This record gives sequence, structure tokens and C-alpha cells, in this order.
Amino acid sequence: MDDVDRMLLTELQQDATQAYAALGKAVGLSAGAAHERVRKLREQGVVRRTTVDVDPAAVGRGVMAFVLIEAGSWMGDSPTKAALEALPEVVEAHIIAGPASLLVKVRTPTTEELQASLRRLYAVEGVTGTQTIVVLESFFERSVDVRGDGSPEPPSPPGPSR
Repeated sequence: MDDVDRMLLTELQQDATQAYAALGKAVGLSAGAAHERVRKLREQGVVRRTTVDVDPAAVGRGVMAFVLIEAGSWMGDSPTKAALEALPEVVEAHIIAGPASLLVKVRTPTTEELQASLRRLYAVEGVTGTQTIVVLESFFERSVDVRGDGSPEPPSPPGPSR
């Protein structure tokens, strides 16, 4: 992956619906070349999917919590994964190292529904305890920095020197 691929990824993370002509122009490529590079990034698994960023509060899922799940045994097996995937309020699940075995992100309409979700999580086989952190406000959520240099701006498209 080179700098042009990184610029393409940055552009796609900002707006994955833009036309290949606009995408190519933003990174100094033709529409066809931009399309081909994006196709290759998909084939390589760098671009896993194209999605829409929905405002959770606008669709009745305004309560967000992170739940540390404690377990008496390894939770990385497929029954645990299937049990978590069956709960629509669980939007992320991660096996972690630290004070718990799993970390899940839960989105519900109300705190009462969050409480019901916690009961369902506690009922998953192997779960011995939970610790919940309720989010009051989110400052920001960002996409992955594909540049890898921590710079605030994407690199300039290749072209003649000025």
C-alpha cells in the first residue's frame, strides 16, 4: 500500500459514496485508476465493507454503554460469539486482556432497556460478572488513521512540484 492508496482510504472514510471521478481527482488519478485501486483494496481485504454512518439517537438507540464481561473460562469460542451476535443491542464485541474477558459496546433506547440487556448478557453461558460504563456524551469517534503518521491532513496528491 502506497501514499495514493492511503489518500484513497482517507477520502473513502470521509464519503464512500463519492463518484470515482471525484475520488480520483482528490488523489491525482483518473476515475478508472481510482476504481481499479479501490477494487484491489477490496480484494486485499483492506476495505472490508462500505457502510452508512447512522446517528444512533435518531433511530432510537441513544443510550450507549461499554460493558466489561467477566468469565470463568475462555470466552472466545463460537457459542459465546453466537450468543452475543444474537443480541441486536450489542454492536461490538472484543476479546480483551485486562480486568475482564470481553468488552462489548451496547446501544439501547433507554436505560431501562440497558438494564434488560445487561440481564441478557449475564445469562450468556460462562459469564460470571459485568461492569458497565454508561456514556453521557461522546466528544468524537474517528476513523482509522490510514496515514499512520498522526498528521491532521492527508498528504497532497502526487503532481508537479511547486
